[in-house]
Order: sequence, then structure tokens, then C-alpha cells
Amino acid sequence: MKKNRIGQGKTALITGASNGFGMEFAKLFAQDGYNLVLVARSEDRLKELGYSLQDEHQLEKVSIITSDLARPESPQEIYDELKQVGVRVDVLVNNAGAGVHGFFHETDLDKEEEIIQLNVAAVTRLTKLFLRDMKARNEGKILNVASVVSLMPTPLMAVYAATKAYILSFSEALSNELKDTNITVTALCPGAGNTYFFKRANAENTRAANGPLSEPEEVARDGYKAMMRGDVKVISGLMNKVQAATSNILPDTSLASNMRFQMEEEPAKQAANYQHQV
Repeated sequence: MKKNRIGQGKTALITGASNGFGMEFAKLFAQDGYNLVLVARSEDRLKELGYSLQDEHQLEKVSIITSDLARPESPQEIYDELKQVGVRVDVLVNNAGAGVHGFFHETDLDKEEEIIQLNVAAVTRLTKLFLRDMKARNEGKILNVASVVSLMPTPLMAVYAATKAYILSFSEALSNELKDTNITVTALCPGAGNTYFFKRANAENTRAANGPLSEPEEVARDGYKAMMRGDVKVISGLMNKVQAATSNILPDTSLASNMRFQMEEEPAKQAANYQHQV
């Protein structure tokens, strides 16, 4: 006989669930008995993760949705698909996100518009769609993955940092709007993580990517616990907490200079890249 777990009979939807933070979120929800809706572009990885968690934790249902949230139509399609099969989402985790590295006047605008669609528009629309249902039931939880860079201007990743600043402000505002309900909105602000993010952003040679990196399971655990407590915001990692504290003291010009240093390529790696290109 299965013991009663806090997620029994409830469902968590996690975007970007095929790796990194999203995969670790899926594991945490599964441990607590939540049914899962896993969303990402990689169907094979989603199925491997979802069905292994279903077997391991005896979950009633795992739904796999292959979707590219950089497509404007995707959030509505996801919502409609779940409505059609009668899946009620009790927890929404907006985790999927991406960035691009480089000077804004040199980077690809089409790529950055996709990032804005993924990091901002998709999060906004998914939240709108599922929050309306949560409001009707007066119950639910939303966890939005922001970043410690949401607290400071970040040269060489200007668009990414700006999208994460939106996520943080958006989450804190919704939390206030919903303060008299049984619905909570939590913003998770991790720092540089040991994920595929830097490689996909073409930033694997930056100082930030080659410095201390947070492990995905630790970040996910911090976010999960904060969400369960109903916290408005959580900064994951001691050094990131220190960095966040300094953002309240230092002028923005100093913060921008520091972040530019972190986002610049290390000289040795710049030379290696040049030799490789030659």
C-alpha cells in the first residue's frame, strides 16, 4: 500500500524538463507523489525521464508533451491538449529558458526574438492560462525560474538578463495580487549552473562558465522548498546571496562592469578559439 504523499492526486507541469534544473524539479515532484506533465523539445529524453520516474515512484500518470516554446502557438496548444484529456495542473513550473552571448550589435536578432518569446512571452501566456483555472479553484502554485542576473545589468548577455528581470518583477507583482488567495507565485534566482546553458548560449569560454557552478539538484531543491513554503523569492547559493546583497548597494554602472568581466571570455580561451578558427 502506497503511503499518502503531499502530491497525491495532484499534477505538476514542468517546462524545459529534459535536462538541467527541469529534470531535477521533475525528480522532486515525483518523490512527493505528483503526477507529471513534462514539456520540452526532446521527446526521447522526456520519455526516458518520465517513465522511469513513474515506475520508481508509482505515479498514476505522466504526460509527455513535445513542444518548442519559442513558437508563439505552443502555450495555447499545451493548455488545450491537457484540457482535452482532463488533466488539471495544480503546479506550474516555468523553467524553460535560453540566452545568447555577445555584443548586442553583433548578435543575431532572430535568435534574440526567439529568446524573448521563450523567456517572456511563453511564461506570460502559460501563467495566464493556468492561473485562471487556479483562481477558479482558489488553489495552486507557480514557480518561475528567474536568475541572479535579473538584479543587475549584464553586458554581453543583455537580452537574457532583461528577460529574467521581467520574470522576477512579474512574479513579485503576481504574488502581491494573489496574497489573499490560496495561490502562491515564487521566483527562483539561481546563479551560473552546471547545465547546458552556457554551451547553448555560445558562452562556454566565459569566466562565469569556468568559475564555481551551482549543481542543478541543489538549485532545484532550493526552489522547490521555497515554492512549498509560499516564498515570493529565493536566491539559491551563498555566493549568489552575497552578489544579490551587493546589488542593493553598488551603483548600476559598477554592477554592469563586474558582470561584463564575468561574461567576457578568458584570455587563454580567446587565444585558443582564435587559433582554432585560423
